[in-house]
Amino acid sequence: MPTDMARRALRGAWRPAVLVVAAFAAAIVVSTWGDSRSDRIADKLVAVGGALAFLVLAMAATFSVAGRVRRVAEATLGGSHAGVLRLVVVLTGGLVALLTTLGLMSVPIGQLLLGGALTGVVVGIAGQQTLANLFAGIVLLVARPFRVGQTVRLSSGALGGEVDGAVTDIGLAYVRLEGEDGALSVPNSQVLNAVVIPRSAPEAGWGPTGERLRARVRRYRRGER
Repeated sequence: MPTDMARRALRGAWRPAVLVVAAFAAAIVVSTWGDSRSDRIADKLVAVGGALAFLVLAMAATFSVAGRVRRVAEATLGGSHAGVLRLVVVLTGGLVALLTTLGLMSVPIGQLLLGGALTGVVVGIAGQQTLANLFAGIVLLVARPFRVGQTVRLSSGALGGEVDGAVTDIGLAYVRLEGEDGALSVPNSQVLNAVVIPRSAPEAGWGPTGERLRARVRRYRRGER
C-alpha cells in the first residue's frame, strides 16, 4: 500500500504529463512550419519561438517530475537520498531538453558536443575529488550499505584506521556521523572504499550515549542541524 506522501505526489501526476505533451506539440510545430535557416522571417520566428517554448515547457516538466520523484522517494529512501535522485532527474532532463532545443534551431550539435567534451575533461581534472565524492554518493544511494540512523564502523587505510558513529546524514559530498567524540564528516569516496560494519551503540562502547545519538539522528531527520 502506498504511503500518504506517495498518494499526495501521485494525485498531481497529470501536471507534468500536460507539460510534456505541450512540449512535444511545440516541437512538432517547429519541425512542421519552422526553419531557422529560411529566408522568410515568418519561418525563422516560428522556429525560434517554438524552440524557446519547447525549452521552457520541457524544463518546467523536468522540474515538476523531479519534485514529484523526490516526494515519492522521501517515503522510502529518506530526504538525502531523495535529494540526490531529484538532482539526477533535473540534470538528465535539462541536458535532453537543451540538446533537443538546439536541434530544433538547426544548430550543429556535433561541434558543441566536441567542445563540451573538451570542457568536461578540463573541469573533470580540476574537480576530480568533488566528482569522485558525487559519484560515490550516487553509488551509496543505489547500493545502500547503511541507512540514516544506523550505527556503523568504517574501516580503511584512507581513514587512518576505524571510525565509529551513527549515520546522521548522507549528502552529495559527505556522510555525516555522530560519534563519541562528536560530529564527523567523511568524504563519500572514502566511505565507498571502506569496510562497513553495522554496530549498535552499546556494542560500540558508548553506553548511555546511545540515546543521545538517537536524539541527534531524529533532529537531523527533522532538518534541525
